[in-house]
Amino acid sequence: MPSSTRILALAALLVSVTASTGGITPPGHQGLPNQIPEDVTPPTPDNDLIAQTAGQVDQKSGPSIDAQPNAPVTPTTVTALDGTVTNATIADVAAANSTRRRDINVGRFGKRQSKYEQVFAGLPAGQHDASLQSSAYLTYTVVNNATYNVDACTAWCDTVKGCVFVNLYYEFNNELLDFVFSEKSNLKCAAYGDIHSAAEKLNFGGQASYPQVGNETVPLTYITQSSGWALKDLEDPDTPDGYELVFGPTGGANNAPGYMGFAFLDKYDVDACALLCNGRGVDPNGGGCAYFNIWRAVVSGIPTTYTCSMYYLVADVSTAVNFGQGDLVVTLSRGYARKDALVDGGFEGYNACGDFCFTTSYGNWTGTSPSGGDDDATFFFFPTYAHTGHGSALLGAAFGDDSDAGKITPAQPVKTDKGAAYVVQCFMYSGFAGAQLEAPAKVDILWNGARVGGVSGANSQYTFVEAAVTGTGSDVLSFVGGAAPAWTFIDDCHIYKA
Repeated sequence: MPSSTRILALAALLVSVTASTGGITPPGHQGLPNQIPEDVTPPTPDNDLIAQTAGQVDQKSGPSIDAQPNAPVTPTTVTALDGTVTNATIADVAAANSTRRRDINVGRFGKRQSKYEQVFAGLPAGQHDASLQSSAYLTYTVVNNATYNVDACTAWCDTVKGCVFVNLYYEFNNELLDFVFSEKSNLKCAAYGDIHSAAEKLNFGGQASYPQVGNETVPLTYITQSSGWALKDLEDPDTPDGYELVFGPTGGANNAPGYMGFAFLDKYDVDACALLCNGRGVDPNGGGCAYFNIWRAVVSGIPTTYTCSMYYLVADVSTAVNFGQGDLVVTLSRGYARKDALVDGGFEGYNACGDFCFTTSYGNWTGTSPSGGDDDATFFFFPTYAHTGHGSALLGAAFGDDSDAGKITPAQPVKTDKGAAYVVQCFMYSGFAGAQLEAPAKVDILWNGARVGGVSGANSQYTFVEAAVTGTGSDVLSFVGGAAPAWTFIDDCHIYKA
């Protein structure tokens, strides 16, 4: 047991330290923040809203009576966003929350194989039939109508990116097909990015295409021999750049914490969903999008829409427990996590105790103080100081015995793709000593020694901070700042490909 003299000496030291820090007990002495950041429960998906919105969108289409064959496939679009029906491009939706943009690919239900099988047959020649009005329509062509040319139709599908299914049918009394378009064929071959059934044959024709001449009756269009052909085998779509596949395909969507909202897409397009995640914007408590779950909604047996749900926390198959509501069934659910180039950005790797402890370095990070400084860059195991979990980093003298700036740096250089754009994201908190003492707080984010961003001034909660950088292949990230009692805590850092 310590002697009374030792206890008095420790007490005197603590009084001296608290006096130098404006009466605040420093972090190194396990002082409590002037205002402890609020603990916010991460939100989970509103599955009822998703199901309700699925009943409001109409993504069914097919070749119109006056559409020209071989038109380019249109880029994937957003048909609903967070419960509001819309019709917007992926780039516009992403740009609304982010300046980072990239090219858009058309949707991919899966990689194609070359063999097809018949899903449904057309009615016999001479009987009126109907063509598809279905989701994920891409484009159409006409093939030689000397025969019912299935092979030509499926061979053309192989040339259309995203095509996994074709609907082949004759369309009679269409003046454009008969006399205007150069192919002079009425055998239509429509490409889709999803596999459909005969229950979706809803276009029976009945439109006037020929001009009215006098009082003559204008013949109306009609359709015959409408059949459907699908690829026999599908593989997983390519994983988007900067992501990794976590699970899928399964029949359950994630019902996980960290939910940021959802979008409906007009095609099953993992690249488009990744772009929406990259440009989703920031949740003030959770940060940027780190994960997305894409799945197909089948309503009453009909493929209806393609859901892209976004999260700031990475989920896995254990939370893929939403199998649908009512007539809506979840299918083809896949989860993708954003690759993090930063090792242990949450400082959870430091666990030298079970309650309270700190260090100037450990396996994943190094803290340095300027000459004459003392513990100006440290790493804490203490949940009270952390944004999430138990770990955090501190810039500023842990015991408050100097006003020098510290620096923290990953123990190893950050591995990046040379020339690629990245974004550094962190949460920082400069509220430990209160607004007045924390007013001079300042942290610079350095990338290979150059300042790329930072934060200054007091804040009462952990604040999201972001900086855009370019990879060189092997990069040095540093955070420099802190001047006790203007301390700054740092937590939950990531480096994502932008």
